[in-house]
Amino acid sequence: MIQNIDDIQIHFNSENLWFVNLTLSLVMFGVALDIKVDDFTNLLKSPKPVIVGIISQFLLIPLATFLMIIVINPTPSIALGMMMVAACPGGNISNFMTKLAGGNAALSISLTAFASLAALVMTPLNFAIWGSFYEPTASILRTVKVEPIEIARFVLLILGIPLILGMVINNYHPNFASKASRFLKPVSIIIFLSFIGGAFYNNLDIFLEHIHYVFVVVIAHNSLLLLVGFYFAKLNKLHYLDQKTLSIETGIQNSGLGLLLVFSFFDGLGGMALLVAFWAIWDILSGLLIAYFWSDKTTKLKA
Repeated sequence: MIQNIDDIQIHFNSENLWFVNLTLSLVMFGVALDIKVDDFTNLLKSPKPVIVGIISQFLLIPLATFLMIIVINPTPSIALGMMMVAACPGGNISNFMTKLAGGNAALSISLTAFASLAALVMTPLNFAIWGSFYEPTASILRTVKVEPIEIARFVLLILGIPLILGMVINNYHPNFASKASRFLKPVSIIIFLSFIGGAFYNNLDIFLEHIHYVFVVVIAHNSLLLLVGFYFAKLNKLHYLDQKTLSIETGIQNSGLGLLLVFSFFDGLGGMALLVAFWAIWDILSGLLIAYFWSDKTTKLKA
């Protein structure tokens, strides 16, 4: 008998969940080891790309997601998963993808830092506000009764503290930071992806039974966000390198953080967990594809 996707739960061992928390913090710490105070001061001299990026990340993404939900009318738990993804800051792997795409790497790293700090307030705020605007998701939020301050504390632990610690180390010990960053980022990302793979494996029957609910939604949602970032940057007459950067920063969300929030506060709620877990895999694939396309295009333009 096929269960309603809103009624199922994705199981994930609590001990593994805390290990994933640590791993995601290490990913953020590894990114922060590449961030210097100069990155902020240089961008403040020409703040337009950062302002456009922050608006895209914390206003346009939730708005575009909300409008998409109204149009496609998914089940409540899937809609809530889409809102969770939209409320998260840009993904840490976006820095690597920006470099691969020939974008503005300094802007990408700085936006990751700005967005991660802003997420302390904006992630719980956006999730609560937009989730309450749509009655099917509002009813879930009333049942779960998640306090935004609890999510803020969680984001501080996972993103805020590692970010500040990494920047401090880079400021005082740049040589150590450079060596540690090259090791930490790839290793922690591989470990994190292995745990996502483990979650899929341990719930294989559920995923196979319900994956068709989220497959097209995730691809369409991710494509929409990539386009929103690119064309909003283009509308604001930013350089082509910045257009590519903002597209990747907007379209590649920190779905790892979203997945931890789903398991920590929503007990692996069916469609929500399934959508965010598939996002964690798909946005890496889509990011690499678009980065390769832009890299190849840039190479041909230079030739």
